[in-house]
Amino acid sequence: MDAEVSPKAWESLLNSSSYLPVIVKTIERFHDTSWSMEPNRHEVFEMVYVKKGNAVFEIAGQPVPIGPNDIIIIKPNQPHKFSVKSEAGCEFIVLNFGFTSQMNSEFSEVSLEDFLNFVNSKETGAFISLKVSQKNEIINLLNRILKERESTEIGSEFLNRLMVLELFVFISRALKMEWENSIKYKSPKLKELIHISINYINNNFERDISLGDIARFVFLSPSYFTRAFKDETGISPINYLLKVRIERAKELLTETDTKISTIALNVGFSNQQRFNEIFKKYTKMTPLQYRKNPGAADNKKH
Repeated sequence: MDAEVSPKAWESLLNSSSYLPVIVKTIERFHDTSWSMEPNRHEVFEMVYVKKGNAVFEIAGQPVPIGPNDIIIIKPNQPHKFSVKSEAGCEFIVLNFGFTSQMNSEFSEVSLEDFLNFVNSKETGAFISLKVSQKNEIINLLNRILKERESTEIGSEFLNRLMVLELFVFISRALKMEWENSIKYKSPKLKELIHISINYINNNFERDISLGDIARFVFLSPSYFTRAFKDETGISPINYLLKVRIERAKELLTETDTKISTIALNVGFSNQQRFNEIFKKYTKMTPLQYRKNPGAADNKKH
């Protein structure tokens, strides 16, 4: 397959991610109630999809019942065991996966930034779970990956790589949707996330951060995050970010002799022209006018 016709999502991941997902091992098994599994742990992630039957995982001491179309993703180095509960047995697919550096092929526990920032957070514990339909695109890809890994045809390795990238795009989207749905009607949790995002802005406004960066920090889509932030604070996240930058710039203008062009960079603007435009929008004065007469800005507000 020519790189020019590969989907943009794949190209974006290939170009922007320091680490990319790699399937270490795949297993498709059927076990009945007589089968038992000793507790074990892996240095990589383990994803289990239940096709038929019911079972119970014990992950880091926590029992987790699972049934048809459930997906469990166990984090690295978490002790776990699995027991079949349905008399008719249990059919499942297991994928062990890690993330390898594009620079030196070393495995890492950190990778696709959105996915793993969420997966590795305390919010999710030792594992995360998803409920999907049998016709879900994730399940379709799992079956295709299993089939293609057995193929010896030309291009199979490259096709597998693309399918694995696509798999994690879909998983990331599904996790984000499930996360947003889980907090939609829990205002204390949503308020906590908005508070976390405000702290993130306050601590990082000097960097070149975007709406996407802020939303990713709390694992929300930009559109959902913007609505929630505005509902909670009465201001959009971008306007809050600009307000914080302007307030800091006002301090630097009155308390230091730093050049205005340097102040612009120090508070997170890419150039002085953009800084001048935003500063005047918020204060009705240019930065130079404000430096000479900061008290006039208060008068202009009335």
